[in-house]
Amino acid sequence: MNGERTARGWAFWWLWAAGVYNIAWGGIVVLFPALLFDLVGMEQPRYPQLWQCVGMIVGVYGVGYIIAARDHRRHWPIVLVGLLGKVFGPLGFAQAVLAGDLPPAFGVTILTNDLVWWIPFALMLRDALRDHRERL
Repeated sequence: MNGERTARGWAFWWLWAAGVYNIAWGGIVVLFPALLFDLVGMEQPRYPQLWQCVGMIVGVYGVGYIIAARDHRRHWPIVLVGLLGKVFGPLGFAQAVLAGDLPPAFGVTILTNDLVWWIPFALMLRDALRDHRERL
């Protein structure tokens, strides 16, 4: 029982932090769509609404993480979708950099938006799988 409480405790805080971070980051992108482009010295997008849509999606992920924080084992699909996004996002960014479509500086947020969450999300999924197997 103590191991279960401990697992839920650390997962709760990681998912809560991911939720708050994503909501904040998404909100900043929606409210200030030119900010990141200005920070890295890029031309602003012609259609900032598309970038604001990305911000909205990131913010909605944040709501999902806060929901999953209550019980990551039960809400493992939210954690899985989040991890997939946090893996595929950097891969797509790397492809865009290699193709010359984006400057490397645009990836300034890859560390905090994606990479920092890989290990905790993977550990939560492993924990959920173990819990599922134990109940079979």
